[in-house]
Amino acid sequence: MENHSTTTMPLTSDLPNKKQTVCIFGTGDFGRSLGHKMIQCGYTIVYGSRNPKNSKLIPQGATVLPHAEAAETSDIIIIAIPRIHYATLERLKETLDGKVLVDVSNNLKINQYPESNAEYLAQLFPESKVVKAFNTVSAWALQSGALDASRQVFVCGNDSKAKEKVIDIVRSLGLTPLDKGSLLAAKEIEDYPLQLFPMWKYSIYLSLGLTAFLFIYCLIRDVVYRYITENKDISFFIAITIPNRICPIVALILLGLVYLPGIFAAILQLYRGTKYRRFPDWLDKWMLCRKQLGLVALAFAFLHVLFTLVIPIRYYVRWRSDSYLLQQVFKNKTDSFRTDYAWLSDSYLAFGILGFFLFLLLGITSLPSVANSVNWREFRFVQSYLGYLTVVLCTAHTLIYGGSRFLYATSYPWGLPPAYIFSLIIPCIVLVIKFVLIFPCIDRPLTAIRQGWERKPKDLSEPQNLSGSSV
Repeated sequence: MENHSTTTMPLTSDLPNKKQTVCIFGTGDFGRSLGHKMIQCGYTIVYGSRNPKNSKLIPQGATVLPHAEAAETSDIIIIAIPRIHYATLERLKETLDGKVLVDVSNNLKINQYPESNAEYLAQLFPESKVVKAFNTVSAWALQSGALDASRQVFVCGNDSKAKEKVIDIVRSLGLTPLDKGSLLAAKEIEDYPLQLFPMWKYSIYLSLGLTAFLFIYCLIRDVVYRYITENKDISFFIAITIPNRICPIVALILLGLVYLPGIFAAILQLYRGTKYRRFPDWLDKWMLCRKQLGLVALAFAFLHVLFTLVIPIRYYVRWRSDSYLLQQVFKNKTDSFRTDYAWLSDSYLAFGILGFFLFLLLGITSLPSVANSVNWREFRFVQSYLGYLTVVLCTAHTLIYGGSRFLYATSYPWGLPPAYIFSLIIPCIVLVIKFVLIFPCIDRPLTAIRQGWERKPKDLSEPQNLSGSSV
């Protein structure tokens, strides 16, 4: 979402020195909830209604009048009615001239109308000062006081003094106003509540796609193959065995994808010899969703740990262990202890535990409450240096798990390689290229470029965008 302005106003809880009268058109859920909250903060509220006598659910202490009379009581009027009813207010055009109209409406879907509701209201009342605000706060949150998840209020408008009046109201309600600029930003603000996990959709779609592909792949390779060639029904693998193969593969692939765009960005900056050019849109979007990719990867890693802890109590595992023990008894034979296998097993577990621990650390430092308590150098140390160490440990964990099994022909039923090999492709590419990039002959010019040095003087005929993304 592109910002027209990113000026965040400080949160204060100061009540107005003098009780101010605010008019609210509309006695629906949101109008009543907002009025109730404003009364608690010291405002005098007058509701404008088509049927004042039927408006019996208004907050205690508020007054209900017809629209025309209510509009005369205040210079600030909050329009808490749907867009389709805006035209019914046109008869009040002269009364509303010069007043601040606060549009709080939302639509049912994105791009429902050619212009924003606030711009449409401004067209109907050109002599009024229209401000968009409060549309990101729910009526339930205002009533219950549960504003932790929706404390930020976007505000936009063409009249700076009108915006300041609305911003003062937002602050006095214990909310955080964010000035988004002119009324042109209203459409973006109205679309915001309608977006469903906008920064998460790529990560979620990718993880679901990988999961579906790997599930079908493992089903064919492990279950269908055994049923066709050996007439064995091991369909119960679908419950735990296959998910426990899919989860670590998806987790490691997504973890590699967190650091791969940084590698591409470094190569691109080296090639261009400057940091003052925007990355391609696909790379920009990829870099913006790295946090979400990492958190989804951590979720899959968690599932892998849980599935692994369940393995010892599975009936299939206990049956195989008992069967193997009985075979040794009947054959009067005991397999000798192999130190090399013990080293491989313990190393595999150790790398997995350490990798998961660092994975958790990366996830914790991604939380806003934690990220805000560390400086940039500390954050970079954890997310970059410890992040690459996490990739190394998790890749080593997978390599030791596979061992030399990829060399055996039996590991390729129908020519299909083991699924874990897929998880090694992207992390290995990331680690190999990163190893090359840290060579002094490459690292020095890259560091200089990121500090502002350019290989060639700027070409003044080519437009430069100094706000482009950087690693």
